[in-house]
Amino acid sequence: MNRQETSSSYQELSEDVEHADANLEPAEEQVDKEDLDDASSTILPILDSNSPSVRFSKSCLKNVFSVILLFIYLLLMAVAVFLVYQTIADFRDKLKHPVMSVSYKEVPSYDAPGIALYPGKAELLTCKHHLHNYIPPLVNPGQPGEIECTTQRINYTDPFANGTKKFAVIVEGPRDVKQQELVFMQFYLNETDQDFSAIDYLLFSSFQDFLESPNKPDFMKACESSYSSWKFSSGFRTWVKMSLVKTKEEDGRETVEFRQEISVVNYIERRAKASGDQLFFVVFEWKDPFIQEVQDIVTANAWNMIAILCGIFLALFKAADFAKLSVKWMIKIRKRHLQRRTQALNHIS
Repeated sequence: MNRQETSSSYQELSEDVEHADANLEPAEEQVDKEDLDDASSTILPILDSNSPSVRFSKSCLKNVFSVILLFIYLLLMAVAVFLVYQTIADFRDKLKHPVMSVSYKEVPSYDAPGIALYPGKAELLTCKHHLHNYIPPLVNPGQPGEIECTTQRINYTDPFANGTKKFAVIVEGPRDVKQQELVFMQFYLNETDQDFSAIDYLLFSSFQDFLESPNKPDFMKACESSYSSWKFSSGFRTWVKMSLVKTKEEDGRETVEFRQEISVVNYIERRAKASGDQLFFVVFEWKDPFIQEVQDIVTANAWNMIAILCGIFLALFKAADFAKLSVKWMIKIRKRHLQRRTQALNHIS
């Protein structure tokens, strides 16, 4: 009896131990799985691209890049503002300082200029037109000869000295520039009470205008006020080569100016000298067939300036728009980051 009870109790105890071991194995397996899950949960977020740290680094880089772009566009806006100022300043400067445009117009012949001579006590002996730049030798120097030129004699009041009368001999100048037409004149002065002997002259643009003028004294007074006077001396042959310059003023008026190249050649006296006798020789010829035309041109073009300003302002608006969008995007990214941080803190708490 006792042996049977002992064997039965031992069998029951062994069954209980086996049952307990069987229950422990699944528990240990469950604990190991939970530990692995915890370990994986602690390691995997570091490698996940959607983790908060990775997102923060990307947003930081984007913020830095957007700030750099913002500064670049601010610099471009400053450059654009400077270009606007410089463009307007250049336009105003060009309006105040027009550029002189010079062009040359070739003509077969000129309008005959007027040659106003003020001989004083001197006498006009000869006046002839010659071609091909050739002056024949003088036959009877100091003696009256042929006067083949169209001349007018006139008295008028000096515009610079009121009440002073002036006597002028107006001679028609050369026309044909291709055949090198010239006008040769000889004057004679018997007596002089001056240390130096010279005859004044001036050139005006059109001898025909002088002939058609209803008031020739006033015409000559206006010419003397507008043109420069020159001199040629006795005992020499003065060769005057003329060139014509036409200048167009800003108000549309056109002015004419004569430029001269003067060469002087000594006259070799061959006649028996008389006390106080003086001879004057002067030649007038065109220098070349080109009329110089001068005109002031304003190089500032309002349309070009408007186009430049439109392009600059368009760039400014684009830059301002981009800067505004960049700032909005930065504020939005900052708000998202603060919201995620707040959510993370709430989750931890």
